[in-house]
Amino acid sequence: MPENFLQIQKEYLEKVWTRASQELEESLPARFWDGCFYFQAFGEPCELYRQEILLGGKQLTGPEGILIALYAFHVREEAPQLHLLKSFKQFPGGMGYQGTFVTNAEKILHPYISAIQQHQQKLIDRFSGHFNPDVRTCDFSFTLYPLPRVGLYYIFDLPDEEFPASVTCLFPSNATHFLPVAGLADVAEYTAKKIIELVTEERP
Repeated sequence: MPENFLQIQKEYLEKVWTRASQELEESLPARFWDGCFYFQAFGEPCELYRQEILLGGKQLTGPEGILIALYAFHVREEAPQLHLLKSFKQFPGGMGYQGTFVTNAEKILHPYISAIQQHQQKLIDRFSGHFNPDVRTCDFSFTLYPLPRVGLYYIFDLPDEEFPASVTCLFPSNATHFLPVAGLADVAEYTAKKIIELVTEERP
């Protein structure tokens, strides 16, 4: 299976490098130097070369590599429209994957919601994100950027005597200008896993 992931990643990288370097540098956005695009992905420094992708200094051979290459191929030079948010099911084709999305991107975070609240600033710093001051009817809310133009707008409610924990993950209304719908679901899933990793890691 890893060989299949790597082959798919390489096929997308071939398509990525058909784009002009200046266009890609502005669209990602990234810094282009010595044959490599440098930007942030999934909370880590990312290096996108013609033949490979490094994340946090390590070569990617799994699904994250495909998502980054897919993003680099599709992304447009356009700001994420966070003033107009959409749920995953509102995107064309999203309804059919809604159950899986809720399970893998939202419910998976329920047991960690107190730890997430405690580590909000850490997560925001790692994902170049920000708090969402416009939200009033929740316990806390922030936006993370697992990819530079793909913002994940999170709304969290802590459990109480009447209601269980609740996590809602929304997208900019133009998110499909940066990734196909299936890719957005996968990005949200891998971001959730990274969130859990960061809020549960033991300090040295």
